[in-house]
Amino acid sequence: MPQTLINPDRLHDNLHQLAQIGRTPDGGVSRVAFSDADLDGREFVLGLMRDAGLSVRVDTVGNVFGRRDGEYHSGSPILLGSHVDTVPNGGAFDGALGVLAGIEVAQTLAESDYECRFPIEVVAWSDEEGGLSGSRGYVGDLRTADLEAVVAAGMTLDEGIRRIGGDPDRISESRRSGSDLSAYLELHVEQGGRLEAEGLDIGVVTGIVGIRHYGVTFTGTSNHAGTTPMDQRKNALLGGCEFVLAVDGVVRSVEGTHVGTVGELTVHPGAPNVIPGKVHLTVELRDLEITKIESLWEMLEVKLQECSAKFWVSVDTVITHAIDGVATHPDIQSSIVTSATDLGLSYCRLPSGAGHDAQNLARITPTGMIFVPSVGGVSHSAAEFTNPEDVVNGTQVLLNSVLHLDLVGAPRA
Repeated sequence: MPQTLINPDRLHDNLHQLAQIGRTPDGGVSRVAFSDADLDGREFVLGLMRDAGLSVRVDTVGNVFGRRDGEYHSGSPILLGSHVDTVPNGGAFDGALGVLAGIEVAQTLAESDYECRFPIEVVAWSDEEGGLSGSRGYVGDLRTADLEAVVAAGMTLDEGIRRIGGDPDRISESRRSGSDLSAYLELHVEQGGRLEAEGLDIGVVTGIVGIRHYGVTFTGTSNHAGTTPMDQRKNALLGGCEFVLAVDGVVRSVEGTHVGTVGELTVHPGAPNVIPGKVHLTVELRDLEITKIESLWEMLEVKLQECSAKFWVSVDTVITHAIDGVATHPDIQSSIVTSATDLGLSYCRLPSGAGHDAQNLARITPTGMIFVPSVGGVSHSAAEFTNPEDVVNGTQVLLNSVLHLDLVGAPRA
């Protein structure tokens, strides 16, 4: 395998320039999908792809691709990438690193006059933060009904896709199958603190968590707060509050890496002199194994009934979002380990607690993810930061992993 090194200065400069697009006063980055800043970020990426000698295209879902042909021009490409949209006032590395590192890999190969056997493609997925829309469309999981959902930019997904050059009327044309790809690799910041805490350079991702969102509604009776005796109240908020504590208690009581969160609670009618008659809250559970999530929810359903009986309120539940966990491919994990070891970098294997486009790609092709440390474990924040040497290490591991996979051939799905 050739000893090919990336250009650190160019990579850091590209990251810095992209971070200025959508820059907020406190140093964060806001490139919410389909916003003006998102469009500007995509144009910047398209320019970098062209500068790297890649042939570019935008598919009907709005995903941006740059391609470098290989020896086998009709061969299935090794795909690299991530996303450039952000959460409001997010960070400069989440998603952006994976896209710019992919472009750096392609440009380094071109400058080295190294012809890979397989084509190399770099992708910037559209609307990752809003629900992995671009990668869902790529694997055929974006439904017509999904296009009517209102996204963070204040428009429907249909309108957003049209705004970035896609065509929702032809969404099916973006769908790809396993035969269309050799592999998918995504470099990403960890968004957690394990690598930094253990002094490790590289995270070899073993899988990406499954997620379930449950909507829970407690219904009691709204009544006058001054005239209703305490022993005659059906206060929905009391049921909701006790259940919030129960979620934390149940999740902590079971050994494992799973997590549970109540991140939304709405009180109706929401007046200081009215007993709350209805409370809606959300429960999010995450784990690699869907059986663990289902087991936790069964325990929480018991708590729901206890809360209902204790405070004389009814309770209803519904699953509002579901995505299963996926494992990354062991052969690609091995390629990443080999690359890190050859470079003298320390590593560990770890699951991803955050969702990524890679979990959609893993449904159709062998997939791997590389993590680099996040300072303080902070992400989705203006304070998000990854040290320059870690950026370089991760990108070099990405390049070496591509070269390794190109030489040994695509792993079996």
